Amino acid sequence: MNMQRTKPPFRADQVGSLLRSAALKEARAKRAGGAISPEQLKAIEDREIEGLIREQEAAGLSSITDGENRRRSWQIDFLEHLPGIESYVGERKFKFQGVQSPQVLIRVNGKLGRFDGHPMIEHFKFLQSRTKATPKMTIPSPSAVHFRHGREGVPESIYPDMDEFYRDLGATYRKAVRAFADAGCRYLQLDEVNFTYLCDPKQRQIVIDRGEDPDALPMAYASMINASISDIPDDMAITMHLCRGNFRSTFIASGGYEPVAEVLFNAINVHGYFMEFDTERAGGFEPLRFVPKGKTVVLGLVTSKQGTLESKDELKRRIDQAAKFVPLDQLCLSPQCGFASSEEGNILAEEEQWKKLELVVEVAEEVWGG
Repeated sequence: MNMQRTKPPFRADQVGSLLRSAALKEARAKRAGGAISPEQLKAIEDREIEGLIREQEAAGLSSITDGENRRRSWQIDFLEHLPGIESYVGERKFKFQGVQSPQVLIRVNGKLGRFDGHPMIEHFKFLQSRTKATPKMTIPSPSAVHFRHGREGVPESIYPDMDEFYRDLGATYRKAVRAFADAGCRYLQLDEVNFTYLCDPKQRQIVIDRGEDPDALPMAYASMINASISDIPDDMAITMHLCRGNFRSTFIASGGYEPVAEVLFNAINVHGYFMEFDTERAGGFEPLRFVPKGKTVVLGLVTSKQGTLESKDELKRRIDQAAKFVPLDQLCLSPQCGFASSEEGNILAEEEQWKKLELVVEVAEEVWGG
């Protein structure tokens, strides 16, 4: 049975981030200390990313990323370059196990709605120019501007009306997404952790304690995401990645997708979903019964949090389980998350990272045909 896909998401796919090499980490440290110039750092980034591209192609992947290797974090580096948003050092409300504050946070410091270009457009163009496969770009979902900080990150003096904030942020994102499309991007992923945080009773309580309704947020976020992707070309694929936190192999949230599944699959106009399913924390596959025809779910069955390699038989068994709730033709396979959501990276070796990605490719070929 050959059920290969010629458009993203692909049968064997990846979330996006990849481990930073020792050479890149050393260069970052030198730049932070003023020992090398921004141009010298960029030259090292370019070289290391070209190496990552070759490794991804050698692993057999159809989607190629820059591993987010120019970023400190999956979200801060993108958000802080949007007009009306700034980063600052503070204490996070949603905390990883064993991770101490302070952390770099973001907040609104002016009216949103504008888009004045972004350095990551050039990051995409570099990636596109270096691979013949499909270049994939990842950016944080717009909900990242609100969920972790709530009103503390959206001052009432700037936005007394939260609906206006959501509308303006959606407008900023619509222009940003269109700018990626105009640069040639046809595979864009929104990293959306907050829908999964809303499945965890402890995280929901944090939202309640700050005076917000966790049952109202999914639809508010859905409307904002739909606005963000409302001006894309017909041949552009938009996916959404859902996870429960990924910093140095730790996590924040637990709980299955059931509380948000209907909104997630039927109220948001993305084409595919990268879904964490590597541990019992993610719950069962039952919520996939809400997936409509025409949408694709990429099963994140291979963990990126540690280096032990999964067995092919176990992965195939779990794909079969998922196929009881959504047709096999609507499923794909990937790691559960990126390997380095921040520059520190998860606790596994680069060689183990590549073996994980090779395993995804091999299992996908055996399940869906090569």
